[in-house]
Amino acid sequence: MTHLPEGMTVRRDAGLYGYERALRRAGLDPIAGVDEAGRGACAGPLVAGAVVLPPGKAGIVPGLADSKLLTEKARERVYAQVVRRALAWSVVVIDSEECDRLGMHVANVEALRRAVARLDTRPAYVLTDGFPVDGLEVPGLAVWKGDRVAACIAAASVVAKVTRDRIMCELDDAWPSYDFRTHKGYITETHSAALTQHGPSPVHRMRFVNVRRAAGLVDSVGSGPAPGPMAAHAETEDA
Repeated sequence: MTHLPEGMTVRRDAGLYGYERALRRAGLDPIAGVDEAGRGACAGPLVAGAVVLPPGKAGIVPGLADSKLLTEKARERVYAQVVRRALAWSVVVIDSEECDRLGMHVANVEALRRAVARLDTRPAYVLTDGFPVDGLEVPGLAVWKGDRVAACIAAASVVAKVTRDRIMCELDDAWPSYDFRTHKGYITETHSAALTQHGPSPVHRMRFVNVRRAAGLVDSVGSGPAPGPMAAHAETEDA
């Protein structure tokens, strides 16, 4: 399903919890939100989170917002509140090798499916961020900029982002030459310089053309062998 149940509407000024309230009025509960972090990075894993918040005051998470709009400290505070309040939550980690094998879109959809499947509480409805996800076995809705307008998606975005950031800090300890702790695997001048100097690490994604170029597999203008779809440069964070 890619639309709301028949006869149901959500006002634009309904606030962050408007989708959940409307769905519960329609008899659809529990409601899961799902989102990912790291799709646009050229190093490190893709991480998906799924969260089911309880109804009423127990499900109101102080400071909750799209993870990209929060500072690192604020995300950590919200993360602690989400995992404490949630009826159920899960995370799924897809490593860089599997991302290369599947391709980023397929890996993304697979991670979201797995995150929903791992919830201890089976949802009656699923809200996803931006695009529909097939194979969830329950009805759902793709919400444009969902991590900014639906609480359960925002909560999932925080869980995914905090989990991935912690992983990237661990990878920084293992591969300190790349400064993963600072840029979390996204392309920055520092990251690009490290790729040029050291070449790709084992946790870089070889489907990204800048990584392949650093490995000497494509020339300076991007020609050369490049099987399968590739992203060029992930210069902005999308999760």
